Amino acid sequence: MSWVITAIALTGTAVSAYGQVQAGKAQEEQMKQQAEQEKLAAESRELQRREELNRALASNVVAQSMSGIAGEGTPASLALESAKKAGLSEATIDLSEKLRQSALIRAGKTAKQTAYIGAAGTLLSGTATALDASGKFED
Repeated sequence: MSWVITAIALTGTAVSAYGQVQAGKAQEEQMKQQAEQEKLAAESRELQRREELNRALASNVVAQSMSGIAGEGTPASLALESAKKAGLSEATIDLSEKLRQSALIRAGKTAKQTAYIGAAGTLLSGTATALDASGKFED
């Protein structure tokens, strides 16, 4: 009869550990999907920023040409400096977006690893409890 109790306890422990592992895998997958969504959103925001920059630069060119300012010398230098600053800003934003995506992926991997450790603990604890219940550890 004690082997039945032990078998039931071990089965329950195994099911619990399996559930922990599956939950960890699901959380990792969810974080990967969230990182992918962040990537797509970042690409969309980058495209929007570039369109706005292009409109602003085109507006400046039109304003300069309508006012009779030549596209050389100081106005050209200012436009070049503005483009450089915009490029640096884009690079900083891009790096920030990539770091955010990497953090999500790492969080998912950590959740999965934590689930495996939790499952191992559950298996050890459940096995000890089952063996104790079966009388294997009696003095």
